[in-house]
Amino acid sequence: MRIVADVAVALVALLHFYFLVLEMFLWTRPLGLKTFGLTPEFAAASKTLAANQGLYNGFIAAGLGWGLVLGAAGNPIKYFFLGCVIVAGVFGGFTASRKIFWVQGVPGIGALALVLLSR
Repeated sequence: MRIVADVAVALVALLHFYFLVLEMFLWTRPLGLKTFGLTPEFAAASKTLAANQGLYNGFIAAGLGWGLVLGAAGNPIKYFFLGCVIVAGVFGGFTASRKIFWVQGVPGIGALALVLLSR
């Protein structure tokens, strides 16, 4: 069960690393515009904010990776960072788009449940 939990945590980490790339480097590019449904003008005006947001997603990915490297001893770190993912997903789902809950919150909830079950 621990391997399944670690795979789920790794997938959430990779997802957040992908968010980092989208928000920091592709925000004003065609993929970023399409992914987030942005106009070029809005993307240009919000580029700095998006990069900041992407950096935070990178911290989430790094924290989850840190928890994975530590194995079972890293479970408290996984709990913390998955909790951050879940809170961000719920908040984003309420304030920005329901899609955020499904793309970010649900994978975080699933990974946290698996980590808890693998103890």
